[in-house]
Amino acid sequence: MSYKILLFDLDDTLLDFGANEMDSLTKLFTQHGYSFSDELFGIYDAVNKQLWADYENGNIALDEVLNSRFSKTMLKLGKIVDGTEWENQYRELLGNGSQLIDGALELCQSLSVSHRLFVITNGITKTQIKRLKQSGLYEFFEDIFDSQSIGFQKPSKQFFNYVMAHIENFHASEALIIGDSLSTDIKGGILSGIDTCWIKRNPHLSSAEFQSTYTITSLAELRDICSL
Repeated sequence: MSYKILLFDLDDTLLDFGANEMDSLTKLFTQHGYSFSDELFGIYDAVNKQLWADYENGNIALDEVLNSRFSKTMLKLGKIVDGTEWENQYRELLGNGSQLIDGALELCQSLSVSHRLFVITNGITKTQIKRLKQSGLYEFFEDIFDSQSIGFQKPSKQFFNYVMAHIENFHASEALIIGDSLSTDIKGGILSGIDTCWIKRNPHLSSAEFQSTYTITSLAELRDICSL
């Protein structure tokens, strides 16, 4: 299959969100006088994941995810905080983080010569664009599609229908979705009839529910697929 259009997820596909998240959270809680321990991260992580799951299932709005995750986290510790204020501070810190996945910059630079590159992300518009620019990746992408701007999130067909409708000369048979999430990137590709490439970062994860067209463990392996 000869692919011409590459649709890249961003976090944990090209940018190291885990490293950025931990650095930003540590700074945020420290600013408010709290030591960011493993226990505190565990509480935040559980709250955050549940809110994002509710959002992806269409049960709550994005604003509720963002503006309540810190207030709900601190409430579990018996503390009342301004969730919106904390979110704004966190968003600023997160936007300054541009840690790259190994080989991402070189790969995008190389593939942009022979392919059309796009970003598809469930992230926040302003934050994702800022991180892309700071990482040096921004110039290699023809356009950036994010759930906040579109109004729908991956894996919904509405998200991918919007993407396909807004890429000139788009043909599903010539496109490939690259991402680390089975439940958003790979499922979304399957629902939309687009080939997928799953970056399997956790060797213990199973892809039984969603069968990706390709499975790789590092970005370097994508070169061979794109040269087919």
